[in-house]
Amino acid sequence: MQKHEKIYVAGHRALVGSAIVRRLRQEGYGNLVVRSISELDLREQQAVREFFATEKPDYVILAAARVGGILANETWPADFLYDNLMMEANVIHASYESGVRKLLALGSTCIYPKMAPQSLKEEYLLSGPLEPTNEWYAVAKTVGIKLCQAYQRQHGCRFTAAMPTNLYGPGDNFDLETSHVLPAMIRKFQEAKEANASSVGLWGTAKALREFLHVDDLAEACLFLMQNYDDEEIVNIGVGKDISIADLAGLVRDVVGFEGRIEYDTSKPDGTPRKLVDTSKINALGWKARIGLREGVEQTYRWYLEHIDGLRGGDGGVRFAHPTLRLDINGFGYWRL
Repeated sequence: MQKHEKIYVAGHRALVGSAIVRRLRQEGYGNLVVRSISELDLREQQAVREFFATEKPDYVILAAARVGGILANETWPADFLYDNLMMEANVIHASYESGVRKLLALGSTCIYPKMAPQSLKEEYLLSGPLEPTNEWYAVAKTVGIKLCQAYQRQHGCRFTAAMPTNLYGPGDNFDLETSHVLPAMIRKFQEAKEANASSVGLWGTAKALREFLHVDDLAEACLFLMQNYDDEEIVNIGVGKDISIADLAGLVRDVVGFEGRIEYDTSKPDGTPRKLVDTSKINALGWKARIGLREGVEQTYRWYLEHIDGLRGGDGGVRFAHPTLRLDINGFGYWRL
């Protein structure tokens, strides 16, 4: 991948896409193509085909997706399935039609079975039932993986897919209706601190174990894979160690400086009991994560404080920059128009 060649990053305004764009520019890749949802809706097949026919990118990184936590997945299953299927199918097929030299599609470790052995190896894909609280997103992402494999087998396309673990970092989504656990904790503890509250309520038993990867590490891994990996088999991206939700809550509370209690609503679901990825494949290729969890949480919290005034809604909470867009459609975050 040469510095002058054209690279299209789908989902550039959200958490993952923006980090990838930052990393590419830092490394001297200046010929980047990006589009907002107002300019290109990836769910619209003809619009996507016309975009690719006109721009003819050499490389594509597909980081656009509709994502969210347990509540969002349970509330909008049809949207999660349809939107992700359409975006993946349209971008992958148009990449084939326009002669894209290489495509990297980003999925999620939620594609692995709920009760798969730990740590999660790439070969566990489709080996058992999914976690019900995110199966709609997981099914769509599995189809994206298979599309990449099918186009590689039938047409010889250098299309491959990577599975990042849980992500966080600057630019994350802090809306409680759609955010993931770590940014939701940052917001809850900060608002409780500001209100001098005596406690903060969190979902579940806090016994579930999760792995967290800083988005800047992911961006570095994506560039590494674009340069070093062409196989059709998926590859995990993670840190190789996890933390309980209880310990994570304690870490975030400490970083934020909230001194009250944490109360857990055990009537709410925990999701998958444990989700730790096996990173031996990407480590053997020569890449490892570098940013520690506490360092990353501190950095994310600073970003949140720096941007909170621009994100405040009428109720004092973080809202979308565009009030009519309630869900995160564009790449592990929300569209910011």
